[in-house]
Amino acid sequence: MDRSFVANSVTKMKSLHHRHRILPNQCSSSLVQAIDAPLPLVWSMVRQFDNPQAYKRFVRSCTMQVGDGNAGSVREVRVISGLPGRTSIERLDRLDDDLHVMIFSIIGGDHRLENYQATTTLHNGENGGGTVVIESYVVDVPAGNSKEDTCVFADTIVACNLKSLASISEKMASRTEG
Repeated sequence: MDRSFVANSVTKMKSLHHRHRILPNQCSSSLVQAIDAPLPLVWSMVRQFDNPQAYKRFVRSCTMQVGDGNAGSVREVRVISGLPGRTSIERLDRLDDDLHVMIFSIIGGDHRLENYQATTTLHNGENGGGTVVIESYVVDVPAGNSKEDTCVFADTIVACNLKSLASISEKMASRTEG
């Protein structure tokens, strides 16, 4: 995918969906992943609020507590051992299948990601080929941590998830093409 096309698309999409109100005790970041797979295929995985383990490698299991995977649904995510914390309670704030927008908030759990809210948007790549995924977030900086350390931790998890999404989507796309 043409890097200048991706950069221009990212700037435009960030201004539409990735504006977070950042308080003094918070940090925010956004990451971009180009994926060589059609947007409908990638969106079919991202939009599954009840099945984040389809591509998120740090998720061991997910149990829906409220709802059916649409806006307002609440899930309990159990993460793999080795990460700080074992569970995360998350609410789906927005799911827009037409605009390919998903927003969720972490509302509980035994971890340090307080007031975390993430926005994920999917966009067609250059000339309709491939998919560009943008994921941004805002989160409180825990006492004793710096903004930089908090963003590095969150960025690492988000980047791993996006790379996994790309790998899985591209493998699925290559199987359907062949």
